[in-house]
Amino acid sequence: MSDANQVLIPAAFIALYVPAGRSRPSESSEHIAARHEICEDMACMLMEPAQTTLWQLGITEADVLERMHRGLVGDDAVVSRAEAGWVVHRLAELLDWDCPPLAE
Repeated sequence: MSDANQVLIPAAFIALYVPAGRSRPSESSEHIAARHEICEDMACMLMEPAQTTLWQLGITEADVLERMHRGLVGDDAVVSRAEAGWVVHRLAELLDWDCPPLAE
């Protein structure tokens, strides 16, 4: 990552790119930074739809987050399954909701 990039990437996001039994990410810092930006933006963009779904359907916060996760891992997914889990956890954090265990 260049010194010009001042965004701190959370360790939980970097961990998505560290293979089991390894200590270093499998991707470059530039790639991880780009993917983090996409995932962070996605979590922010999903805030309003999540709140609207909660209100319109009268379901629980956990149900909303599970639905969001299912949508993120669909056939036309823009993010990996691991990134989708991170996006939903970040969305829950942004909304100050508890995040349920997500289907693997």
